[in-house]
Amino acid sequence: MADVPLAVSVSGLHKTFRIAEHQVSTLKERALHPLRRTAHHDLEILRGIDFDVRRGEFFGIVGRNGSGKSTLLKCLAGIYTADQGTIRIGGRLAPFIELGVGFNPDLTAYENVQINAVMMGLSPREARERFDEIIAFAELEDYLDLKLKNYSSGMQVRLAFAVMVQADADVMLVDEVLAVGDAAFQQKCLDVFWELREQGKTIILVTHDMATVERFCHRAMFIRQGEIELLGDPRQVGLAYLDANFGRTDVVVADSADSPAVTLNAAWVESEGEKVDHVQSGEHFVVHMDLSFHVATDHGYLVVELLDELGNPITGVEHGLTPTDAGLDGTELPGGANVVVRCGFRPQLADGSYTVRMRITRGVGRQHVLADVPEVAQLVVHGADHVVGAVGVPRQVHLTATLPSAEPIEGTA
Repeated sequence: MADVPLAVSVSGLHKTFRIAEHQVSTLKERALHPLRRTAHHDLEILRGIDFDVRRGEFFGIVGRNGSGKSTLLKCLAGIYTADQGTIRIGGRLAPFIELGVGFNPDLTAYENVQINAVMMGLSPREARERFDEIIAFAELEDYLDLKLKNYSSGMQVRLAFAVMVQADADVMLVDEVLAVGDAAFQQKCLDVFWELREQGKTIILVTHDMATVERFCHRAMFIRQGEIELLGDPRQVGLAYLDANFGRTDVVVADSADSPAVTLNAAWVESEGEKVDHVQSGEHFVVHMDLSFHVATDHGYLVVELLDELGNPITGVEHGLTPTDAGLDGTELPGGANVVVRCGFRPQLADGSYTVRMRITRGVGRQHVLADVPEVAQLVVHGADHVVGAVGVPRQVHLTATLPSAEPIEGTA
């Protein structure tokens, strides 16, 4: 995306809050101590943030609570004024930082939608025209006459999200809104974000959900204590974030670290006893991997995934790496162990290019990542027959046809 114009540019951004150590909250205190000075201390939240977001990019921001992500979003939205640095926004901005802010609990859904839609940048006429669509999306058709104070919290956030997605903005700032509603409504929200992504909207998303970051974002940024810890590939940013939360010290990528916990010595795909780089759809093939473990591994776990050209996981296997699984004795896989892995597949895949990804973890919660190799092998699949979608499944179709002036004719496909 190097040739795509910038939508957001942030350079040298600093933000500090002045915190009073003693709050004077009553008139009596001021009258009794008119000359008392309130002591303050400075709390530096953002320390020299620099990043760019290009037009049409879905950009994720992650970090632990208190790291400065929401403050950064509020600076971008103009809610906070930066102490130092510059912020440039190309196009109309729509901030969705707190769903439901601005709703009046004593007004009905219709009145609140009109007010908030206009605040989001729609004209009063557009707000009226889109009201039915908003209510249908929020699934609140039966509650139009209720005042908002009689809505449940889930109903209120559904209404707020439904209003939010109607905004016609060039750049959207979103802070943790994908956890609203029940499971069915969450899926609707995910579908909306896919649509916005496909439409080329520029979206900056703050979230704690690493699956969402990896699924949607083109790039991501990890903020730690007000500074950029890592900026780039969403997968690697997600691993860094998990490292900060679980205190891992052994997160390495096997094929690039100076002292890896696991080394991938060799990997290839085999079909009918021969190494191959292409197979026919539905043909059986085996992924071979030769691994050397340099650290003792308890509760080891292996994940092998088959990814399509867009990096979406299509199928895969998960398997334990206990000594028994690897054909060894003992209570853990010892350092120095060599393990040969053979994973067999026979999927009915659509034509295309696929990548094999391998990940190894240890620990009861799988929180320690020993290796994460995004490209173990490449495989081209061809000759797909009647595969609808990404992968085919066993199927049977029964047809009954009635012809003019004839007995019914049946057939099975």
